[in-house]
Amino acid sequence: MFQIDRFGRTPIYEQIIDQTQRLIASGILKEGDQLPSVRVLSQELSVNPNTLQKAYSELERRGLCVSAPGNGRFVTAGAFQLVGEGLKEKLGEIQHIAEELCAAGLPVEQALSAVNAAYGKEIEA
Repeated sequence: MFQIDRFGRTPIYEQIIDQTQRLIASGILKEGDQLPSVRVLSQELSVNPNTLQKAYSELERRGLCVSAPGNGRFVTAGAFQLVGEGLKEKLGEIQHIAEELCAAGLPVEQALSAVNAAYGKEIEA
Protein backbone atom coordinates (compact mmCIF):
# COMPACT_ATOMS: atom_id res chain seq x y z
CA MET A 1 0.00 0.00 0.00
CA PHE A 2 2.78 2.42 0.93
CA GLN A 3 6.15 2.83 -0.75
CA ILE A 4 8.93 4.86 0.82
CA ASP A 5 11.72 6.62 -1.04
CA ARG A 6 14.52 6.64 1.52
CA PHE A 7 16.82 8.67 -0.73
CA GLY A 8 14.32 11.35 -1.72
CA ARG A 9 14.17 14.86 -0.32
CA THR A 10 10.68 14.41 1.12
CA PRO A 11 10.66 13.25 4.76
CA ILE A 12 9.18 9.80 5.32
CA TYR A 13 6.28 11.07 7.42
CA GLU A 14 5.29 13.46 4.61
CA GLN A 15 5.46 10.60 2.10
CA ILE A 16 3.02 8.64 4.27
CA ILE A 17 0.69 11.65 4.51
CA ASP A 18 0.84 12.29 0.74
CA GLN A 19 0.26 8.66 -0.13
CA THR A 20 -2.64 8.37 2.30
CA GLN A 21 -4.25 11.47 0.77
CA ARG A 22 -3.73 10.01 -2.71
CA LEU A 23 -5.35 6.73 -1.65
CA ILE A 24 -8.33 8.65 -0.27
CA ALA A 25 -8.62 10.88 -3.35
CA SER A 26 -8.52 7.86 -5.68
CA GLY A 27 -11.18 6.04 -3.68
CA ILE A 28 -8.93 3.17 -2.65
CA LEU A 29 -9.33 4.22 0.98
CA LYS A 30 -12.96 4.96 1.78
CA GLU A 31 -14.90 6.22 4.75
CA GLY A 32 -14.57 3.78 7.64
CA ASP A 33 -11.57 1.91 6.21
CA GLN A 34 -8.95 1.09 8.80
CA LEU A 35 -5.42 2.36 8.31
CA PRO A 36 -2.58 -0.09 8.97
CA SER A 37 -1.42 -0.01 12.59
CA VAL A 38 1.75 1.85 13.42
CA ARG A 39 3.38 -1.39 14.57
CA VAL A 40 2.52 -3.36 11.42
CA LEU A 41 3.44 -0.53 9.05
CA SER A 42 6.67 0.11 10.96
CA GLN A 43 7.75 -3.49 10.46
CA GLU A 44 6.55 -3.63 6.86
CA LEU A 45 8.40 -0.46 5.81
CA SER A 46 11.31 -0.75 8.29
CA VAL A 47 10.49 2.73 9.56
CA ASN A 48 10.69 4.08 13.10
CA PRO A 49 7.23 3.88 14.74
CA ASN A 50 7.58 7.50 15.91
CA THR A 51 7.80 8.60 12.27
CA LEU A 52 4.54 6.83 11.47
CA GLN A 53 2.91 8.17 14.62
CA LYS A 54 3.85 11.68 13.48
CA ALA A 55 2.25 11.07 10.07
CA TYR A 56 -0.91 9.60 11.57
CA SER A 57 -1.19 12.46 14.07
CA GLU A 58 -1.00 14.95 11.21
CA LEU A 59 -3.67 13.03 9.27
CA GLU A 60 -5.89 13.22 12.35
CA ARG A 61 -5.19 16.94 12.73
CA ARG A 62 -6.28 17.44 9.10
CA GLY A 63 -9.50 15.54 9.81
CA LEU A 64 -8.71 12.68 7.43
CA CYS A 65 -8.71 9.93 10.03
CA VAL A 66 -9.86 9.37 13.56
CA SER A 67 -8.37 7.23 16.30
CA ALA A 68 -10.53 4.69 18.09
CA PRO A 69 -8.57 3.63 21.20
CA GLY A 70 -7.91 -0.08 21.12
CA ASN A 71 -9.28 -0.42 17.59
CA GLY A 72 -6.93 1.64 15.40
CA ARG A 73 -7.38 4.55 13.05
CA PHE A 74 -10.15 4.92 10.50
CA VAL A 75 -10.79 7.17 7.51
CA THR A 76 -13.34 9.85 8.42
CA ALA A 77 -16.63 10.51 6.65
CA GLY A 78 -15.50 13.81 5.11
CA ALA A 79 -11.97 12.74 4.16
CA PHE A 80 -12.65 12.53 0.42
CA GLN A 81 -14.03 16.08 0.33
CA LEU A 82 -11.22 17.44 2.51
CA VAL A 83 -8.57 15.95 0.24
CA GLY A 84 -10.36 17.32 -2.83
CA GLU A 85 -10.46 20.82 -1.36
CA GLY A 86 -6.77 20.64 -0.53
CA LEU A 87 -5.91 19.52 -4.04
CA LYS A 88 -7.84 22.43 -5.55
CA GLU A 89 -5.27 24.71 -3.94
CA LYS A 90 -2.69 23.08 -6.23
CA LEU A 91 -4.33 24.83 -9.17
CA GLY A 92 -2.53 28.02 -8.16
CA GLU A 93 0.76 26.14 -8.32
CA ILE A 94 -0.13 24.82 -11.77
CA GLN A 95 -0.92 28.33 -12.95
CA HIS A 96 2.42 29.60 -11.63
CA ILE A 97 4.28 26.80 -13.43
CA ALA A 98 2.32 27.49 -16.62
CA GLU A 99 3.30 31.17 -16.43
CA GLU A 100 6.96 30.17 -16.11
CA LEU A 101 6.68 27.79 -19.08
CA CYS A 102 4.99 30.50 -21.14
CA ALA A 103 7.70 33.02 -20.25
CA ALA A 104 10.32 30.46 -21.30
CA GLY A 105 8.63 30.14 -24.69
CA LEU A 106 7.29 26.61 -24.32
CA PRO A 107 4.40 26.03 -26.75
CA VAL A 108 1.02 25.66 -25.03
CA GLU A 109 0.52 22.34 -26.82
CA GLN A 110 3.45 20.82 -24.93
CA ALA A 111 2.13 22.03 -21.59
CA LEU A 112 -1.36 20.72 -22.38
CA SER A 113 0.13 17.44 -23.54
CA ALA A 114 1.85 17.03 -20.16
CA VAL A 115 -1.39 17.75 -18.30
CA ASN A 116 -3.36 15.38 -20.54
CA ALA A 117 -0.75 12.66 -20.04
CA ALA A 118 -1.16 13.03 -16.26
CA TYR A 119 -4.90 12.59 -16.70
CA GLY A 120 -4.31 9.58 -18.94
CA LYS A 121 -5.63 11.27 -22.08
CA GLU A 122 -4.00 12.02 -25.38
CA ILE A 123 -4.06 15.59 -26.61
CA GLU A 124 -6.88 16.32 -29.00
CA ALA A 125 -5.79 17.93 -32.25
